Amino acid sequence: MINQALLNPKSIVVVGGSNDVQKPGGAVLRNLIEGNFKGNLYVTNLKESMVQGIKSFQDPAQLPEVDLAILAIAAKYIPDTVQLLVSRKNTRGFIILSAGFSEENHAGKLLEEQVVETISAAGGSLIGPNCIGVLTPVYHGVFTKPIPTLDPKGCDFISGSGATAVFIMEAGIPNGLTFSQVFSVGNSAQLGVEEILAHLDESFDPVTSSRIKLLYIETISKPQMLLKHAASLIRKGCCIAAVKAGSSEAGSRAASSHTGALASPDEAVSALFRKAGIVRCNGREELISVASVFTFPQLKGDNLAIITHAGGPAVMLTDALSNAGMHVPHIDNPASGDLLAQLYPGSSVGNPIDFLATGTAEQLGTIIDYTDRYFSEVDGMAVIFGTPGLTPVFDVYELLDRKMKSSGKPVYPILPSVLTARDEVSDFVSRGNVFFPDEVVFGNAVAKVYHTQKPAPAEPELPRVDLVKIRTIIDQSPDGYLPPEAIQGLMDACGIPRAGEAVVTTVDDAVRSAGRLGFPVVMKVVGPVHKSDVGGVVLNVNNENKVSNEFERMMGIKDTTAILIQPMLSGIELFMGAKFEPGFGYIILCGLGGIFIEVLKDIASGLSPLTMDESRAMIRSLKSYRIIQGVRGQQGVNEEMFADIMLRLSALLTAAPEIVELDFNPLLGSPDKVVAVDARICLKK
Repeated sequence: MINQALLNPKSIVVVGGSNDVQKPGGAVLRNLIEGNFKGNLYVTNLKESMVQGIKSFQDPAQLPEVDLAILAIAAKYIPDTVQLLVSRKNTRGFIILSAGFSEENHAGKLLEEQVVETISAAGGSLIGPNCIGVLTPVYHGVFTKPIPTLDPKGCDFISGSGATAVFIMEAGIPNGLTFSQVFSVGNSAQLGVEEILAHLDESFDPVTSSRIKLLYIETISKPQMLLKHAASLIRKGCCIAAVKAGSSEAGSRAASSHTGALASPDEAVSALFRKAGIVRCNGREELISVASVFTFPQLKGDNLAIITHAGGPAVMLTDALSNAGMHVPHIDNPASGDLLAQLYPGSSVGNPIDFLATGTAEQLGTIIDYTDRYFSEVDGMAVIFGTPGLTPVFDVYELLDRKMKSSGKPVYPILPSVLTARDEVSDFVSRGNVFFPDEVVFGNAVAKVYHTQKPAPAEPELPRVDLVKIRTIIDQSPDGYLPPEAIQGLMDACGIPRAGEAVVTTVDDAVRSAGRLGFPVVMKVVGPVHKSDVGGVVLNVNNENKVSNEFERMMGIKDTTAILIQPMLSGIELFMGAKFEPGFGYIILCGLGGIFIEVLKDIASGLSPLTMDESRAMIRSLKSYRIIQGVRGQQGVNEEMFADIMLRLSALLTAAPEIVELDFNPLLGSPDKVVAVDARICLKK
């Protein structure tokens, strides 16, 4: 729980405050003083009577009651100090800057647990340990710099790494990015990124609260809390961008199915972010650029005009936007001819709109006005301007400032001349503007923001299923992989289309079943995990004699318990699977099936339960989507039926949480049907 002692303290003590501002205890005290903290400020230092002009209590027991304690002493002394402050000084807010806890060794972990137990038992709030602190309009409780001028409309920033928080602020502030408050949660012993985000959601004020939230996360301890409050904030009109570090895995995971091999924990993170509407960024630079895009009016479409006086950056931006799914439409209408007549010879207005290195501020203003008023094929403008390097060009930057404030369409300034035009850019930023120093990074960022979906409904409506039948099958089945009869029952209970089939254990049953299903048939072993690897799949079995021969051969394959016979069907091979990821829930995956899932690994993922919109978006995000649509005269797949199976799978997983892994591979898709041909379902109760 986050309390007022942490958020709005009336008194603060720096335990371990120092005259040496090169130490954390000295630096945080200096920042509190320079930040004009309005309450009572105390210091404890065992060896000093005065610290930075403030009386020092050499014995902490002599302190008056105090709301918030910022501790910068050795880890081994902290448990006793916290106990004293809680029990005798009514302290309920704590920021522990010190390292030496769970991040270091087991002994440190025990110290950390002791501190958390003491604070939590008293209803207190703890940030840290092993953090840089908290920066709010009330107090500057950090020992680092920079200390930005806080803006209520700036970014709320929560970071699991203090150093990363510093680096992001250092890179973002020169670009005009502002911050409202910063929380460095360190080890997140009690309060982590999720709890701080929950507080921002629960205390959100549509008039006074910042609408931009930035997250740097190394561990997601409470995925459902993150999902709930991130989605809630975005529904309230906020924008959230996050870096989730630690996404790679050293070595491969042992997996018994395609889904198990493909549904990595990082895939769960991406699925959660998509469901919440969070823009996932790959690093600090992208996070800063995405946050900067958030400060501009929302794009109403994906068509951008590029206005430039330099050809090279315009070409690179065009490539970046096009590769990221945005459009740079050709402009050719009577208004564009009128515009061209007002520019120097050699200029072009087809898009990019190039007004040459010799172009003037007046010409730039005319271009922006024409693009805003007359070019309906454009939804926003990216203006690339540096400097010719001959004379100061304050007039261009001043005009750009004015046009950005008056244009009905977003105007994104890309200003690469941060050295040659340093003074002009600095003046531009001082007017409250944000800019982008690199056109390609901007292009990728604006595309990510535009293409990020809105949060999914908290409780999507799922198809009706036969819950009684599902629970009967699950309750009567042991752990492990289900036999074909149980899988068939679950699929029928959910309305998931499947191929007709028979499971046989004698040659006579095999021949009889093949005749009933209709030749040609496919025969598959029951038992071995990867059937095709052991010769356990035979296609186009077209007569009784071949059925008999293949039955005898296949029953001799190790671990085979029966033979599955199905009619041969045609269509595009598809894949669908699900895997339970602790804390996150089920990840549902889809893509092309058969051997393509192994070779291409072109999959889309979503967090169950899915909506129809999410299912469609997953299908359309596949690199192989054109095959699903139908290409070069080949018939495609009925997307609605494919998406509907994902909803029915979501309903099955909701009804049967004992399922830990599931594969439908392949499903066969055609314009009029999508049918599951093979399935594996594994339970763990």
